[in-house]
Amino acid sequence: MGVGAVQKNLLTISKFVAPEIIFGLGALSQVGESAARLGIRKVFLVSDPGVVNAGWVEKALSYLKEVGISAVVWYNLTTNPKDSEVAQGVNRYLESGCDGIVAVGGGSPIDVAKAIAILATNGGQIKDYEGVNKITSPLPPMVVVATTGGSGAEVSQFSMIVEKGRRVKMAIISKSLIPDIAIIDPLLLQTKSTRLTAATGVDALSHAIEAYVSLAATPLTDVHALAAIRLIASNLRESVACKTNLEAKSAMAMASLQAGLAFSNAILGATHAMTHQVDALLDLHHGETNGILLPYVMEFNLISCGDKFVHIADAMGVQTTGLGKWKAAEKGIAAVRRLFRDVGIPEKLSQVGLKEAHIKELSANALRDACLVTNPRDAGVEEIEALYKRAL
Repeated sequence: MGVGAVQKNLLTISKFVAPEIIFGLGALSQVGESAARLGIRKVFLVSDPGVVNAGWVEKALSYLKEVGISAVVWYNLTTNPKDSEVAQGVNRYLESGCDGIVAVGGGSPIDVAKAIAILATNGGQIKDYEGVNKITSPLPPMVVVATTGGSGAEVSQFSMIVEKGRRVKMAIISKSLIPDIAIIDPLLLQTKSTRLTAATGVDALSHAIEAYVSLAATPLTDVHALAAIRLIASNLRESVACKTNLEAKSAMAMASLQAGLAFSNAILGATHAMTHQVDALLDLHHGETNGILLPYVMEFNLISCGDKFVHIADAMGVQTTGLGKWKAAEKGIAAVRRLFRDVGIPEKLSQVGLKEAHIKELSANALRDACLVTNPRDAGVEEIEALYKRAL
């Protein structure tokens, strides 16, 4: 970032919010002590079937038991969590007598845990909180243990929930949703499949890039975004190639964390506004959809922030010395495409089931997504439709 850009950003009042963060190999062992420090006596533990089968919930329960905290486990949710699942979860929470929430999982369990927390103390239906700053009452204490190295949900002010009736993935945004304590243990990344490792890593890169070029970016979010891009460019391939590569897993866990801190405070852009709609319609993995759309959105946004795209190229490992700004920026986008290809991400939306007939509905919904507000280049319905068609 140039000096002028820094000075311009420093003239604007901004906030940077983060939870207490516990990071490192074996950090899962801190979940009991963390819940106890928050005064929780009985935990509502939210997870998903894959994490339960991997054994991480059982381990978390043992650490909770060590400090005298009992737990109710609930994991009746899907990859793109639905409003009906949240309603089931909050009913179970309210009847359980729990006084705090622990989430053990990736973005889906964490998003549902946050949504349950909203309704437990604020009432109503989860659709009532779509948008920004709709939460008025404090939430139950919350500890989050991340297991995927991609979503960044453990440090973010987002919860993404599908409203089945409208086939829309709602963005619920509030600083109230930032967990009290986030635990990131790279050991937990070893049980992910190759496909999930790739998809979540791609998700983290999309967070970092969109946060970096966001209209709400600040010098502090930029530091985290660029650091995340560097780590992902250098380690995602190795993490996908070998489940037991702890150096790569640790780097990806840190990258996800830093990308999460960046996007939580700078918000995102058109990639996510568009991806949310595709995920809600076709129930796809969020990271894969981001991976398809991100290069096309980067090409669209290029004219609005060319200097930042050069910095992205540098962070991706592109040798930009001697290149003009636009050539260097284009090579950065090409490096993103090559990384995605190397880890097996589809290159076209048609490969994952999208039809041209879907595009008008998806584009109209994307225009209402809160993430579009901070995209660096203005985009109306015609531009969004054109992007979907290019990616088809």
